Amino acid sequence: MERATRQRSSIRAALGQAGRPLSPAEILAAAQLDVAGLSIATVYRNIKQLVEAGEVQAVDLPGDAARYELTGHDHHHHFVCNVCHRAFDVPGCPGDMKKLAPKGFRVERHELTLYGTCADCGPGGGAANGSRHPHRHA
Repeated sequence: MERATRQRSSIRAALGQAGRPLSPAEILAAAQLDVAGLSIATVYRNIKQLVEAGEVQAVDLPGDAARYELTGHDHHHHFVCNVCHRAFDVPGCPGDMKKLAPKGFRVERHELTLYGTCADCGPGGGAANGSRHPHRHA
Protein backbone atom coordinates (compact mmCIF):
# COMPACT_ATOMS: atom_id res chain seq x y z
CA MET A 1 0.00 0.00 0.00
CA GLU A 2 2.90 2.37 0.69
CA ARG A 3 4.13 2.09 -2.91
CA ALA A 4 0.67 2.90 -4.29
CA THR A 5 0.44 5.90 -1.99
CA ARG A 6 3.89 7.11 -3.07
CA GLN A 7 2.96 6.64 -6.73
CA ARG A 8 -0.33 8.47 -6.26
CA SER A 9 1.42 11.27 -4.36
CA SER A 10 3.97 11.68 -7.15
CA ILE A 11 1.16 11.89 -9.73
CA ARG A 12 -0.68 14.50 -7.63
CA ALA A 13 2.57 16.45 -7.21
CA ALA A 14 3.27 16.32 -10.97
CA LEU A 15 -0.18 17.78 -11.69
CA GLY A 16 0.19 20.43 -9.00
CA GLN A 17 3.66 21.52 -10.10
CA ALA A 18 2.69 21.69 -13.77
CA GLY A 19 -0.18 24.07 -13.13
CA ARG A 20 -1.74 23.00 -16.42
CA PRO A 21 -3.58 19.96 -17.77
CA LEU A 22 -1.23 17.05 -18.46
CA SER A 23 -1.52 14.02 -20.70
CA PRO A 24 -0.83 10.62 -19.12
CA ALA A 25 2.58 10.59 -20.87
CA GLU A 26 3.42 14.01 -19.38
CA ILE A 27 2.29 12.81 -15.95
CA LEU A 28 4.48 9.72 -16.32
CA ALA A 29 7.57 11.74 -17.28
CA ALA A 30 7.16 14.16 -14.38
CA ALA A 31 6.24 11.52 -11.77
CA GLN A 32 9.15 9.26 -12.78
CA LEU A 33 11.50 11.92 -11.42
CA ASP A 34 10.21 10.90 -7.97
CA VAL A 35 9.27 7.24 -8.56
CA ALA A 36 11.72 5.83 -11.11
CA GLY A 37 9.92 2.52 -11.77
CA LEU A 38 6.54 4.08 -12.51
CA SER A 39 4.82 2.65 -15.61
CA ILE A 40 2.16 4.13 -17.89
CA ALA A 41 -0.28 1.41 -16.75
CA THR A 42 0.23 2.51 -13.13
CA VAL A 43 -0.34 6.14 -14.14
CA TYR A 44 -3.65 5.25 -15.84
CA ARG A 45 -4.77 3.13 -12.87
CA ASN A 46 -3.95 5.90 -10.39
CA ILE A 47 -5.55 8.61 -12.53
CA LYS A 48 -8.75 6.55 -12.58
CA GLN A 49 -8.67 6.26 -8.78
CA LEU A 50 -7.91 9.97 -8.34
CA VAL A 51 -10.79 10.90 -10.67
CA GLU A 52 -13.15 8.59 -8.76
CA ALA A 53 -12.00 10.18 -5.49
CA GLY A 54 -12.72 13.65 -6.89
CA GLU A 55 -9.10 14.83 -6.61
CA VAL A 56 -8.41 14.97 -10.35
CA GLN A 57 -10.66 15.87 -13.26
CA ALA A 58 -10.45 15.08 -16.94
CA VAL A 59 -9.99 17.93 -19.40
CA ASP A 60 -11.59 16.96 -22.69
CA LEU A 61 -10.15 18.87 -25.62
CA PRO A 62 -11.80 18.49 -29.04
CA GLY A 63 -10.01 15.95 -31.22
CA ASP A 64 -7.50 15.04 -28.52
CA ALA A 65 -7.12 12.46 -25.78
CA ALA A 66 -8.14 13.52 -22.29
CA ARG A 67 -5.70 15.41 -20.14
CA TYR A 68 -5.93 15.76 -16.39
CA GLU A 69 -5.72 18.49 -13.79
CA LEU A 70 -6.29 18.79 -10.07
CA THR A 71 -9.84 19.69 -9.07
CA GLY A 72 -10.71 22.88 -7.26
CA HIS A 73 -10.21 25.32 -10.13
CA ASP A 74 -12.77 28.01 -10.76
CA HIS A 75 -14.53 27.79 -14.11
CA HIS A 76 -11.90 28.28 -16.81
CA HIS A 77 -10.98 27.39 -20.35
CA HIS A 78 -7.90 26.10 -22.15
CA PHE A 79 -5.29 27.04 -24.75
CA VAL A 80 -3.57 24.37 -26.88
CA CYS A 81 -0.28 25.10 -28.62
CA ASN A 82 -0.24 23.98 -32.27
CA VAL A 83 3.53 23.45 -32.11
CA CYS A 84 4.28 21.56 -28.86
CA HIS A 85 0.67 20.39 -28.29
CA ARG A 86 0.74 21.29 -24.59
CA ALA A 87 -2.47 22.55 -23.00
CA PHE A 88 -2.59 25.56 -20.68
CA ASP A 89 -5.25 27.02 -18.41
CA VAL A 90 -6.93 30.24 -19.49
CA PRO A 91 -8.23 31.89 -16.33
CA GLY A 92 -11.79 33.09 -16.23
CA CYS A 93 -14.47 33.09 -18.85
CA PRO A 94 -15.50 35.63 -21.50
CA GLY A 95 -19.02 35.65 -20.12
CA ASP A 96 -22.55 34.68 -20.92
CA MET A 97 -22.76 32.26 -23.85
CA LYS A 98 -26.58 32.33 -23.98
CA LYS A 99 -26.50 35.11 -26.55
CA LEU A 100 -24.58 32.84 -28.96
CA ALA A 101 -27.18 30.07 -28.93
CA PRO A 102 -29.96 30.01 -31.53
CA LYS A 103 -33.30 31.45 -30.45
CA GLY A 104 -35.22 29.03 -28.25
CA PHE A 105 -32.12 26.99 -27.31
CA ARG A 106 -30.96 26.71 -23.71
CA VAL A 107 -27.23 26.69 -22.91
CA GLU A 108 -26.51 24.34 -20.02
CA ARG A 109 -22.72 24.46 -20.07
CA HIS A 110 -19.89 25.42 -22.38
CA GLU A 111 -16.22 24.78 -23.09
CA LEU A 112 -13.95 27.14 -24.96
CA THR A 113 -10.59 26.03 -26.37
CA LEU A 114 -8.14 28.49 -27.88
CA TYR A 115 -5.50 27.29 -30.36
CA GLY A 116 -2.29 29.01 -31.37
CA THR A 117 1.35 29.21 -30.37
CA CYS A 118 2.51 29.25 -26.74
CA ALA A 119 5.16 31.66 -25.44
CA ASP A 120 7.86 28.97 -25.64
CA CYS A 121 7.12 28.13 -29.27
CA GLY A 122 6.33 31.65 -30.53
CA PRO A 123 8.70 34.41 -31.63
CA GLY A 124 11.60 34.62 -29.20
CA GLY A 125 10.79 31.21 -27.71
CA GLY A 126 13.03 28.14 -27.86
CA ALA A 127 11.29 26.48 -30.81
CA ALA A 128 11.36 29.65 -32.91
CA ASN A 129 15.11 29.87 -32.47
CA GLY A 130 15.60 26.36 -33.83
CA SER A 131 16.30 24.78 -30.45
CA ARG A 132 14.56 21.57 -29.54
CA HIS A 133 11.51 22.12 -27.37
CA PRO A 134 11.70 20.04 -24.18
CA HIS A 135 7.99 19.16 -24.29
CA ARG A 136 7.52 18.17 -27.94
CA HIS A 137 6.00 14.76 -27.27
CA ALA A 138 3.04 15.79 -25.11
